[in-house]
Amino acid sequence: MQARVRTVAFQGIDVLPVDVQVQIAPGTLGFAVVGLADKAVGESRARIRAALRALGLALPPQRITVNLSPADLAKEGSHYDLPIALALLAAMGVLPADSLKGLVALGELALDGSLCRVAGVLPAALHASAEGRSLVCPQVCGGEAAWSGLGAAANDEDEAPTIVAAPSLLALINHLRGQQTLPAPEAEMAEDTATYPDIAEIKGQETAKRVLEIAAAGGHNLLMIGPPGAGKSMLAARLPGLLPPLQPEEALEASMVRSLAGDLPDGKLSRRRAFRDPHHSATLQALVGGGLRARPGEVSLAHHGVLFLDELPEFNRATLEALRQPLETGRVTVARANAHVTYPARFQLVAAMNPCRCGHLFEASQACGRAPRCGSEYQGKLSGPFLDRIDLAIEVPAVGAAELALPPPTERSADIAARVGAARAIQRERLAEFERKGGQEAEAWSKPRCNADTDGALLAAIAAPDAEGRALLTRATERLGLSARAWHRTLRVARTLADLDGSDGLRRLHIAEALSYRRPQQRPALAA
Repeated sequence: MQARVRTVAFQGIDVLPVDVQVQIAPGTLGFAVVGLADKAVGESRARIRAALRALGLALPPQRITVNLSPADLAKEGSHYDLPIALALLAAMGVLPADSLKGLVALGELALDGSLCRVAGVLPAALHASAEGRSLVCPQVCGGEAAWSGLGAAANDEDEAPTIVAAPSLLALINHLRGQQTLPAPEAEMAEDTATYPDIAEIKGQETAKRVLEIAAAGGHNLLMIGPPGAGKSMLAARLPGLLPPLQPEEALEASMVRSLAGDLPDGKLSRRRAFRDPHHSATLQALVGGGLRARPGEVSLAHHGVLFLDELPEFNRATLEALRQPLETGRVTVARANAHVTYPARFQLVAAMNPCRCGHLFEASQACGRAPRCGSEYQGKLSGPFLDRIDLAIEVPAVGAAELALPPPTERSADIAARVGAARAIQRERLAEFERKGGQEAEAWSKPRCNADTDGALLAAIAAPDAEGRALLTRATERLGLSARAWHRTLRVARTLADLDGSDGLRRLHIAEALSYRRPQQRPALAA
């Protein structure tokens, strides 16, 4: 007696089909799972046995062999419980063999036969939808799977693929046998009830606020350098309140990564941009991904959001250097002996640091005892190639008593967010127009979404400065020894400045301001 059902395996963001084959044959009593299964998959035998016993069923006293094909693909996770149990029930004659055709199943079994939440249901549902198959998953994951659009197709055609979200194995058996009909899950959007701190609470730091607005409008990387207590962390904490909500396709992409990480509560998608702020003790694997099962790291969990690194030089040098690739390409690849796993990582880096270890390098009232060596050694922990990927770098001076005594500023986060939203809308329309004209091919999650993502022909088309601006940028590049990367990043920032001004073209004024936000030691001293 044999039966089979389809499930999936995950390699980074990629979803690969897996065929679960079950054979019950005479021979020595046993229950073997083959096909490069990890410990969690091997332990499914005990969970399946207990779940069937809770339903009043017993395994036949014969040899049971479960093969997970392709056999050379590593199988990890507890989501193989349900497909193995379904194929086993079909081989035992409890389920009709044809009831499993056209299904993709995943879910973990509890000992009482109920179905538990598993990671990766959203990308599995999108994979099933692309293949024209129905999805079977736990009820708690049904809302997450509904975002694939499978349920909507069932309204048009009776035979169209759909989603079966079951609370337990018994309910699923009755559904597949036609004795019960499980309701279709509904896609739900999480309510954004978060209250962000207002930028009006920060006194002084007008230059820093201006740069924060530019960073939010164009999605640019930002580095703030200043003494302790200057307000660097306060400024970073107010950035989420300036950013526009995720577009529907961006929310789906970000939720796919969160689903793979098992971090999608209640299966609801959110349009709130992620704000990840790992401690400086974070390991390389925690930041860029990896570990035993090559899980997504902070850079991927911040996809289409913000990654804030406070006390930047205190991070491990190798950890920071590992950020160079995702900052440039928008993805991170974790190499292992048996596979290369890729996750999307198009995030906005915001970092803060002191000018030296004591933090008072430039303060005359609290002179650093080891200046300037203290500052050079401390800032020397950051490599030139890493800093070259920073679009905006500013000094955040200490706030004086006179500024603290002033009344709160009148401009609030909502005012800045309105300008940022208008600039982002201009960018979306411009990028969409370029794509309609056949601009460039890219995977959905790697398409440019804002000025900071543009490159190549797209950047040349949207960020061509006027004659005076090009002359200024050329002179600055020659005098300061700016790299080709710095040239292009300056153009991206200038394009954002033009968008905030409502200008179609890039003028000399925009280039000059963009150059002023390069690394402090690279600021141009050019004649006006």
